[in-house]
Amino acid sequence: MENIKSGRRPGSPQTREAILDAAIEAFTQHGYAGTTIRGVARAAEVDPALVMHFFSSKDGLFDAALRHGGMPVQQLAEALDGPLESMGERLADRYLALWEDPTIGPRIRAVVTSVAASPAAAAILKGFMLHELALPLVKRLGGDHPEERALLAASQLMGLAFARHVIQIEVLTALSRQSLVACVAPSIQRFLTGDLPLR
Repeated sequence: MENIKSGRRPGSPQTREAILDAAIEAFTQHGYAGTTIRGVARAAEVDPALVMHFFSSKDGLFDAALRHGGMPVQQLAEALDGPLESMGERLADRYLALWEDPTIGPRIRAVVTSVAASPAAAAILKGFMLHELALPLVKRLGGDHPEERALLAASQLMGLAFARHVIQIEVLTALSRQSLVACVAPSIQRFLTGDLPLR
């Protein structure tokens, strides 16, 4: 009754959604290091104890926020549909387009920059990338060395996006997305389906 009287939300699925929405906004605006359980609770209009009840810790909240909408898994997975021989171009174009999206782009940047601030955030993102992003690509590829191929392609895309959108190297920011895709797609495609000197 005390929570209701004070205008705080009681525990419910809707409350959990409100907390996650507030957490995504907080991680986007302040990064992992600058986000607090108390601040998220205040934004969601709940007691901090309720945030802990749902998510156990800040790490648990960060992990849940990633899955709730902090990373655009479904949008990127859509690029896996279609011919395998043109997947490199589709992946590169979709990935870079997501970074340019005014809503999704800041969320991805927040996640990436949070990794540098927290080993715990880095471990969470690593697990998320392997299980939620790389695994569907591995299943789609099949053939020889699918895990290595998927991670080589992903690492090149991540490096390019980091250079263009996080540290903003001018030569790369000056290029159009179409030009970048045309330049990197052949390399991505080689990682996915070409001959690789793997033993």
